[in-house]
Amino acid sequence: MKLDSLTPESYEKLSKPYVPSRPVGKNCIRAFLAGGLICLIGQGIQEAYMAIFGMSSKVAASPTVATLILISVILTCFGVYDKLAQWAGAGTAVPVTGFANSMCSAALEHRAEGLVLGVGGNMFKLAGSVIVFGTVAAFIIGVIYALMGWGGAH
Repeated sequence: MKLDSLTPESYEKLSKPYVPSRPVGKNCIRAFLAGGLICLIGQGIQEAYMAIFGMSSKVAASPTVATLILISVILTCFGVYDKLAQWAGAGTAVPVTGFANSMCSAALEHRAEGLVLGVGGNMFKLAGSVIVFGTVAAFIIGVIYALMGWGGAH
């Protein structure tokens, strides 16, 4: 068989016996447990801020997120977060800690190229796309809320 005449369908048929099966159920459970653990830790941190500093839940939310980001960056620097992410998959990628991990990983990987072109230039490649899609999604949701009359005055 010539590789030039290989269609996507014939390639899939040819490679199917060699592709390992994916344990989807097991991966979903791991992602659920890891994501839930991150949220549980975040809730514990928020409760601690509320108890120790007398903050309301709304006021304690910002330092809680900042603390989770700090923990994620520290664990990334020591290589712990990456091992957890390999085991848990999407469970560690979805929360804000996953975003912090990916930015920190990019910064560590490109630090030899310098602060501006290495760290700054490569760290924000991921951040740019996340910010763009987040902004577009927020705009679309805002338009839907405005059209449906759900916004209301605050």
